[in-house]
Amino acid sequence: MMQRCGALPSPVACSHLTTQSTPVRPLSISFPARRPQRCRAVAVRAAAAEEFAEPEDEAWEDPRGRGRRGRGGRGRDGGGRGRRDGQGEEEKEFQERVVQVSRVTKVVKGGKSMSFRAVVVIGDEKGRVGVGTATAKEVVDAVQKAVADGKKHLITVPLTRSSSFPHKFDGIFGAAKVMLRPAAEGTGVIAGGAVRVVLELAGIKNAFGKQLGSGNPLNNARATIEGLRAQRTVQQVAEERGLTVAELMGFKPDSSSDTYVKTEAVNQSALDEQAASLAVPATA
Repeated sequence: MMQRCGALPSPVACSHLTTQSTPVRPLSISFPARRPQRCRAVAVRAAAAEEFAEPEDEAWEDPRGRGRRGRGGRGRDGGGRGRRDGQGEEEKEFQERVVQVSRVTKVVKGGKSMSFRAVVVIGDEKGRVGVGTATAKEVVDAVQKAVADGKKHLITVPLTRSSSFPHKFDGIFGAAKVMLRPAAEGTGVIAGGAVRVVLELAGIKNAFGKQLGSGNPLNNARATIEGLRAQRTVQQVAEERGLTVAELMGFKPDSSSDTYVKTEAVNQSALDEQAASLAVPATA
């Protein structure tokens, strides 16, 4: 069906008035890709890195022991960060073990202040041992402060050939009581809790131990320290008494020779002579 166009005086078929509409193509506009913008300083550093890049030769080694990335890298010799001798971290002088970490509260004007208390035992396993305690807001800080406190309270324990202590003792600290006895080679450390930790870090490998009083780890550790502090060797006791080791062990110098004889034998003969003199003679 044709429609009349108002632009023409007569009814003439016009193409833009047809009932059938022509499909319109969608516009496709393509924009050129934008280059990634970088900071000028970053671009300068990247260009400098490409210009002065090191060769990729695997056989190249820095004679100063540094790595490929300059100071702080790891070269073929295993040099650590900032090290030139090619050695790793040196072994710690003291071993440390955390015995207890508890949460404590302090009442202040504004309320309650929460913190952590750490009990740490340190020792070199060669006769030196100490117990430290400290409080801090964080657990890591409390442990570090306790280690520093333990180094300030080190004691030296005399060790025997069987890796034990010279004589038995009962350590007491507060309500804690610890009974310890030396043991023969191959026995091991038969103890528990903080007592075992103190003995092992002191270098004691054979001992019997038992906690008789309070179960507080800090008090038991300090009771063990007090007992180990009181240990004396035979030489120390003889020197304190003004005797020789032989005399302290029950020997007496023989006047006829430069040797020592057992004191018990001399005392027994003296007792026999005294008993004979006091004996009642038999009547006829």
